[in-house]
Amino acid sequence: MALPPFQRRFKRRRSPRTGPRDRILRQWRGVDVKELEKTHGIKSVDAGAVVKNVLGALQLDRRRAESEVVKVWNQTIDPTVTAHAQPVNLHRGTLFVNVDSSVWLDEIVRYRRHEILQRLQHAMGREMVKKISYRIG
Repeated sequence: MALPPFQRRFKRRRSPRTGPRDRILRQWRGVDVKELEKTHGIKSVDAGAVVKNVLGALQLDRRRAESEVVKVWNQTIDPTVTAHAQPVNLHRGTLFVNVDSSVWLDEIVRYRRHEILQRLQHAMGREMVKKISYRIG
């Protein structure tokens, strides 16, 4: 038997069957959020994927390597040079080094800059340290 058009339009929908879990959650929450969960679509994301994306965005591996420049500097460079020159910043492959006097700046730039660059590139990689900029500071 077919229903008239006005009764078909207002036909009641039956609520989906609910199990004991849904009933208990509905009682505990005081609200039935099952319909909201369906409409919004719960999209769970693996925690490992979130952490990987955050670490990739922060570029922590590169920053950690940049922070280790001072440690590598002190281990690979002559102690007499490290007493007068310290790395300050590493930006886009350029290592900025502050030297305490013009005499030491002249000494390093004239006689030791190639040796220092080669040692740092060997320790950290050619793409990490491409050139060194010395300045009095």
